[in-house]
Amino acid sequence: MGSTGKLEVEVELKSKPEKFWHGIRESTTLFPKAMPEEYKRIDVVAGDGFSVGSVRLVHYGEGSPLVKVTHEKIEAVDEAKMTYAYSVIDGDLLKFYKNFKAFLVVEPKGDGSLVKWACEFEKASDEIPDPNIIRDFAVKSFKDLDSYLNA
Repeated sequence: MGSTGKLEVEVELKSKPEKFWHGIRESTTLFPKAMPEEYKRIDVVAGDGFSVGSVRLVHYGEGSPLVKVTHEKIEAVDEAKMTYAYSVIDGDLLKFYKNFKAFLVVEPKGDGSLVKWACEFEKASDEIPDPNIIRDFAVKSFKDLDSYLNA
């Protein structure tokens, strides 16, 4: 049985919180436009792609170091608090982690925003490293989206 863990990171961005939150909520169409090297396309395969229970099939591009395909299920959304949670229910990531759930919060910070991202995971085996590469990919995606929104 693999061990469990949690990673957290905070990223300061130039975008106003509402603008960045809108970019996150529109990620199905916006991510492949803003970051084609990282995201080939994102398909909604269940639900509307916005509400709890929706499932998205994410096809990652050449910029994704570890994972090429994942199914993500939206677990929680709070528009007023700008919070979002999803779990990976199928795909390449589950070769390494039995369970993987991520959480995102967008908050005001100065003239811009602060994005707090965290993940909880259970490794498929003890030899698997913590998903630092996934955390770093998320940080890069946030920074790239911020640049795209402010171009």
